[in-house]
Amino acid sequence: MDRFQAMQVFTRVVDTSSFTRAAESLGLPRATVTTTIQNLEAMLQVRLLNRTTRKVSLTPDGAAYYERCARILAEVEETEAAFRDVARVPRGRLRLDVPASIGRLILIPRLCEFNSLYPDIEIALGMGDRPVDLVQEQVDCVIRVGELQDSSLVARRIGSFQSVTCAAPSYLERFGTPKTLADLQNHQAVHYFSTRTGRTIDWDYVVEGKSTEVKVHGRISVNDSEAYVTCALKGFGLIQPARFMVLPYLESGELVEVLPEWKPSPMPISVVYLQNRHLSPKVRAFVDWVAELFSSCPLLSGRDEEYDPQVCTFVSPSTPEPHTLRTVIEQHNRAECIF
Repeated sequence: MDRFQAMQVFTRVVDTSSFTRAAESLGLPRATVTTTIQNLEAMLQVRLLNRTTRKVSLTPDGAAYYERCARILAEVEETEAAFRDVARVPRGRLRLDVPASIGRLILIPRLCEFNSLYPDIEIALGMGDRPVDLVQEQVDCVIRVGELQDSSLVARRIGSFQSVTCAAPSYLERFGTPKTLADLQNHQAVHYFSTRTGRTIDWDYVVEGKSTEVKVHGRISVNDSEAYVTCALKGFGLIQPARFMVLPYLESGELVEVLPEWKPSPMPISVVYLQNRHLSPKVRAFVDWVAELFSSCPLLSGRDEEYDPQVCTFVSPSTPEPHTLRTVIEQHNRAECIF
């Protein structure tokens, strides 16, 4: 039995959750796929897959073996790519996962530009605020906000954003406008909770150069960035989002900034990928491109005081018609792109 091919067959069955679909994608007879898995289990002397007439799922041993197979196959692919002349041109399927707000407001409006620069890269963009296992879910790289914990991954910091405390005028009419941090004890907040832990994310402000946690009461918590802003617009309470998320609403007056002299701690933004010796051209192309994208706007690189809607163009110098960040946010649903 060809062990390398067996690994490929096994991982494809897991990825497609089907012997039939795996066989079709590999160009093999279904019987060959079935026999390969049976021989692999016999060789390892463990059961890798649970099979029913309607579902294929991993056993605990299968999950552990899949993780190792995915890592080995990725390493082989990256190693071969490093030595193939054709691979010097970025190409192939690029699997990304990013926070919903960054994907919706920042990346999607600019993916047409990335596609024109790298037409041989096919993008699979996942958006959400849950943590992603790059190995288990076979994701090439992710964008993460906040301090990173996993030291087995490579992280490149590409920017940071400043949060802003704000609320709808209707809320401020009912509860008043806080003037000091102590006033927040008499207010209501919309809280954001972590999908991974279920815990709400505490508010903090920089006081005398140190990050200080501030407790604010709240009766509603969400785990989606768009819902978070919507709750504020409907007058549920104060929120503390990234400024770029609410910029149009601040400029239109639908949201009002409060406590402007009290700044939350800046939040770092990083692009994270697996610690492979040979970084594939497609991943390198995206990492370099997204780093330049974030550095081009002060709101995404921790330089809010430099932001000027008439000057800060959220585009690269090669784009013929600059757009301000507000224009990008307002027009993201109307953008059309032919891939």
